[in-house]
Amino acid sequence: MATNPYPRSIFGLIGKRLNYSFSRAYFSEKFERAGLDDHEYRNFEIEDVDGLLRFRESVKYDPQSRTTNDKNEIIRGLNVTIPYKEAVMEILDEVSEEAQTIGAVNTIVIEDNLWTGHNTDAYGFAKSLTPFLPLAKNALILGTGGASKAVGYVLESMQVPYLLVSRKPQGDFQISYDQVREVLGDVELIVNTTPLGTHPDTNQAPALPYELLNKSHILYDLVYNPANTLFMKKGARNGARVINGLEMLRWQAERAWELWNK
Repeated sequence: MATNPYPRSIFGLIGKRLNYSFSRAYFSEKFERAGLDDHEYRNFEIEDVDGLLRFRESVKYDPQSRTTNDKNEIIRGLNVTIPYKEAVMEILDEVSEEAQTIGAVNTIVIEDNLWTGHNTDAYGFAKSLTPFLPLAKNALILGTGGASKAVGYVLESMQVPYLLVSRKPQGDFQISYDQVREVLGDVELIVNTTPLGTHPDTNQAPALPYELLNKSHILYDLVYNPANTLFMKKGARNGARVINGLEMLRWQAERAWELWNK
């Protein structure tokens, strides 16, 4: 039987704790449905920030063999998840204007040895938020990592004022979890961008005064595994509308696929 002369197209996810990641299952199914037998999606676990540069070197494209490190494959695109959405920018050659403004990257397009960073989280969050628009009041963003930056970018574009909630607040627009009860009456949307409540630690939730929530509040959890987090359960018990991050992930994944196929 003749060998396939064309290199296998590899896509993947870099981050920590990837056993329960959405992306691998989503894209593997997508490739299968489309009959793309020469496409594969992998999880690349990276232990620390220093490992990002080592990873890039390990998947370097060889222009002579037109493959990655003499294997009959080419790394064509990557997704980035917690905790590297900001740190990964240090190993990129180019960053899109939108991702630069946001300050975080979750999608990388690779052509030869040129790595270009994009942010599709903002697109995904905006699309998934559509059923709840327009927002009548302000918003709270729980957490200050890379995902919170994409959420903040979208809310600014919608002219929705927001505060960041942090365990160690810094600056004029950040408050502590203890201060949330003081502003809750002026808030409609609360977005959890922290990993609290993610499987297997499903008994955790952000420290909020849940007893003060009511039907005027929307709790949006970027966590999607489990589908109904403790954060969402506590909100729903008090009448709040709740949503998890699955729709956001689907929309951002489709946008990433568009970028990889340009």
